[in-house]
Amino acid sequence: MIRVVIIGGGNVANHLIQAFLHSKTVQLLQVYARNTEQVALFSHQISIINNLTFLEEADVYIIAVSDNAISDVSSKIHTSGLVVHTSGSASMASLKNKGRKGIFYMLQSFSKNKKVNFDEIPFCLEAENSEDVKLLEQLSLAIGKKVYHINSEQRRCLHVAAVFVNNFTNHLYAIGNDICDQHHVPFEILHPLIKETALKIQELSPKEAQTGPAKRRDTETIKNHLDLLTTKQQEIYKLLTDSIIHGEKL
Repeated sequence: MIRVVIIGGGNVANHLIQAFLHSKTVQLLQVYARNTEQVALFSHQISIINNLTFLEEADVYIIAVSDNAISDVSSKIHTSGLVVHTSGSASMASLKNKGRKGIFYMLQSFSKNKKVNFDEIPFCLEAENSEDVKLLEQLSLAIGKKVYHINSEQRRCLHVAAVFVNNFTNHLYAIGNDICDQHHVPFEILHPLIKETALKIQELSPKEAQTGPAKRRDTETIKNHLDLLTTKQQEIYKLLTDSIIHGEKL
């Protein structure tokens, strides 16, 4: 059994708690949360603390806090166990514990009330030595199936790419929703299109899958679209349209 302590009470921590509690090869010993109300749901199943002084001895300590808090939190962990964080952009150097260090990054968007399938989530792992990498592999495979060895520089680039395909794309959904609301059209009409586009790029490259007026150089349609938009929406539309028309290498 791999003994694990989770440090954090946010969305990532909550999903990990649920996953580890259902694993047959992981023993979740303890959860630290500054605000214990965030993880109160699990108080009858595991030990919950709000003071790092009382951390139990474990094999792996998973820090799932904001990037700005990683250095401070890790500096207060005094253990022979492996200390890892779950950030996509923070380096391993941000861990300030004096012992073993690593990265346990799950490339997925975690929302509080939306269940995730860990079998589909890529685990991007890094550690200072091969034995700790193997330990993180075992931990990943205890709750998931997809394991990748990703170094810090690759992870930083991957995180930026993830912001484009996830966060920015979601913001475009929000703009589309606003346009629909303004003209009293149900946004749900667009759901099949959104789904089809997401499925399509599993078979085609994004460049091959690109369609639309910019791809066709349909200037008349582009002009008609711009006439419907607010000033800020026009700026975004023009920027993306220009990138599609002129961007061989984006």
